[in-house]
Amino acid sequence: MPSAERFAALQTIQRRRPAAVQAPSALQDIWASDVFTLDRMKEALPRSVFKSIQATIREGGRLDPTVADAVASAMKDWATSRGALYYAHVFYPLTNLSAEKHDGFIVPKGDGRAITEFTGKLLVQGEPDGSSFPNGGLRSTFEARGYTAWDVTSPAWLMRTPNGVTLCIPTVFVSWTGEALDKKTPLLRSNAAVNAQARRVLKLLGEKEVAPINSSCGAEQEYFLVDNAFMALRPDLQLSGRSLFGAPPAKGQQFDDHYFGAIPERVQVFMQDVEDQLYRLGVPAKTRHNEVAPGQFEIAPVHEAANVATDHQQLIMTVLKSTAKRHGFTCLLHEKPFAGVNGSGKHVNWSIGNSTQGNLLDPGKTPHENMQFLLFCGAVIRGVHQYGPLMRAAIATASNDHRLGANEAPPAIISVYLGSQLEDVFNQIKAGQLKSSTSGGVMQLGVDSLPEFPKDAGDRNRTSPFAFTGNRFEFRAVGSGQSVAGPLVVLNTVLADSLGWIADQLESCLAKGETIEQASFAALQRITQENGAVIFGGDGYSSQWHELAVKERGLENLRTSADALPVLKREAIRDLFHRQNVLSPVELESRFEVYAEQYILAIEVEARLSLRLARTVIYPAVSAYLGELAGSLQEQEAIGLSPSKAVAQQIAALNQQLLDRAGSLEAAMAAAPHGAEAHMRHCADQLMVRMGELREAVDGLEALVDDAAWPLPTYQEMLFVR
Repeated sequence: MPSAERFAALQTIQRRRPAAVQAPSALQDIWASDVFTLDRMKEALPRSVFKSIQATIREGGRLDPTVADAVASAMKDWATSRGALYYAHVFYPLTNLSAEKHDGFIVPKGDGRAITEFTGKLLVQGEPDGSSFPNGGLRSTFEARGYTAWDVTSPAWLMRTPNGVTLCIPTVFVSWTGEALDKKTPLLRSNAAVNAQARRVLKLLGEKEVAPINSSCGAEQEYFLVDNAFMALRPDLQLSGRSLFGAPPAKGQQFDDHYFGAIPERVQVFMQDVEDQLYRLGVPAKTRHNEVAPGQFEIAPVHEAANVATDHQQLIMTVLKSTAKRHGFTCLLHEKPFAGVNGSGKHVNWSIGNSTQGNLLDPGKTPHENMQFLLFCGAVIRGVHQYGPLMRAAIATASNDHRLGANEAPPAIISVYLGSQLEDVFNQIKAGQLKSSTSGGVMQLGVDSLPEFPKDAGDRNRTSPFAFTGNRFEFRAVGSGQSVAGPLVVLNTVLADSLGWIADQLESCLAKGETIEQASFAALQRITQENGAVIFGGDGYSSQWHELAVKERGLENLRTSADALPVLKREAIRDLFHRQNVLSPVELESRFEVYAEQYILAIEVEARLSLRLARTVIYPAVSAYLGELAGSLQEQEAIGLSPSKAVAQQIAALNQQLLDRAGSLEAAMAAAPHGAEAHMRHCADQLMVRMGELREAVDGLEALVDDAAWPLPTYQEMLFVR
C-alpha cells in the first residue's frame, strides 16, 4: 500500500467525478460573444470613425488619434453593459507570460456620486512599471517608467471570473526611451518587414494589385494534466514544472494506446469547458485529442493572422491553466514534466499571404509552373540556411533543452523538410532544368465500400524541426510553454531578409535586359546551389544525420541553450534585425541578457529543489525504512532464519550515494562563475550533470524501497490515475 499521504491522494482522486459545468452552447450563440469585434464596432461607431479604424486594421495605416475618444466610449459602453467594472491593458513582457494592469472605470464626483468614464487617452496609453519586468539592462531599477500602447489590430475582449468581468485591451509595452520591452512590438515590426519585402517581389513578378501581406500562425498546444491531489505532494512539479525525480513505470507509452485514444470522461468535460470559453473569446479551437504520452493532450486552433494568433495563444495557455484548477487538475506546460515519456511542444504552423494573392506558400497542383510559390519557398530555404542558428536560439529555454535531440522531438540541428515532390522540383532547378512535378496519385484501399481519394504528393517527416506540410511550414521545435511571438519574429525577419535579397537579384537581372522568368530561375538556382545543404528528408534522429549535417553540410548542432543563446550576440544577427528594423542592437542585446538569466535561474531553482527534496524528503524516508528493515532482519535471524541482506545493503549504498551526490551538486552551485555565457556553460556542463547523477541515485532507491515508505507520488500514479 502506498504511503499515507499518497494513499489519501489516491482516495481523493477515486472519489472525483467530472466537474459540474453547463452543457456546451450552440456555436452560433456564443462565438466571439465576449469580443469587441469589427461588427460590434460598426454598430457602435459613427461611420467615419469606423472606416478610419477599419483602414488601420486592414491596411496597416497610422491610427488617427481623433477617433480614440469615440472608440473608447463605445468600447466602455459595450463592456459595462456586460458587467465590466474594470479594464486592463494586456501585454506580453519577456517572460513568455501575459501581464495585466487593471484600472476601474469609476470616477468619483464632488457631489458624492461616482460615474463610469473611459477616454481615448486611457485607451491608447497606459503606464505600468518599466523596471520590474525583465529588460536586460534597458532600464535601471530607479528608471521605472514604461508605457503600454493600444494595438488596434487585435480586438479587445472580456475576461470573466465567477464574480466579475474585465475588459482586456491588447497592447504593446515599451520603455520611456522607446525600446521594446515586450514580444508583441517586434512581432508587429517583423510583419511590416515581411509586407515591405514581399510587395517588392510581387510587383517585380507583375502583380498590379497587392493587398497588405501578413504572416499567419496556427499553433498546436500540447500539455499534461496531473491531479491536484498529487501536485500537492510534488514540490518539484509545483515550482519547476517538471519532476526532478521519478523512476519509470513498468508501462509508459510503449503500446501507443493513449495516442488518439478515447478521451477520459473527466478530461473531456474539462476540454469542452475550455472550448466553450475560447469560443466566447473568438479563439477558433479546432482539434482536441490524446497525445502520445499517458496524461498528455493537445488543442489546436485554426490559422489566424500572426498578431491575433499570438494573443489567442496566450489566452489558450491562460484558460487551460485556470480551467484545469476548477476540474481538480493542474495543467503542465513544461516541455518535459516526466522523464522517459513524450515531451510537449507547440508546433507553429506558419505561412504568409494576403487577400489578393492568397496564401503565398501554396504550391498548387503543379508547383514547377508556379514561379511565385517557388520564389517564396526559395526565400524560406535561404533564410533557414543563413539563419538556422538564430531559429535554434529562438526556441532555446532550459525546459525545451530536455526535448530537442531526443527520439521524440526534432533535433537541435535546424534543417528543412520539403517532401519528395518539392525536393525533386528544387533538385531540377539546381541542375538547370525545370520540367515537371510528381503527382501523389489516388489512394486505393482495396475495399469497394471505401472511397478513393487523392494522395498527397509527399509524406510527412516528424523528425524534421522545420517541415513543409502542404501550404505552410511547421516549426516543430517550439516549446509548449513558449510565447509563439519569439519564433514568429525570427521566421518573419529571416523571410523578409531573403525576399529582399531575391528582389535585389531580380532587379539586377532585369536591369541587364533579362526576362522575369530568366531572372527568377537564376535567383532560385543560386539559392539551391548555395543553400541546398539545409534541405534534408531523412531521419533527423539518426546519428548518421548528425555527423553528415555538421561535418559535410556545415550546419550547427547547438545542443543546449548555453550553446544557442550566444548566437544572439553575433554581428550577422545584429545586422539582420537592424537592417529589417525589427530589433535595434540594444534591444537584441537585452534579449540575450534576459534569456540567459532565465536559463540560469531555471536550472538553479531546479538544483535547489533537487537538494531539498533529496535531503529533507527522500533521505529521511529511506533512512527510516532502513531502520525498519534492519529490525525485521534481526527478528528473522532471532528465530533461526537466514534472510538475505543484499537488498538492504544496496539501499544503504544508494542512500549514501544520494548524500555524496547532493554534496557534489551543492559544491558545484557554489562555484558558479561570473558572466552570463560562462554561467550558462556552468549550468549546462556542471549543474545539469550533477542533478542527473543525483536523480540516478534517487530513482534507484524508488525501485527498491517498500512502496508504503516512498514519500512522493510515482510516475505510475501521476500518469495513469484519473
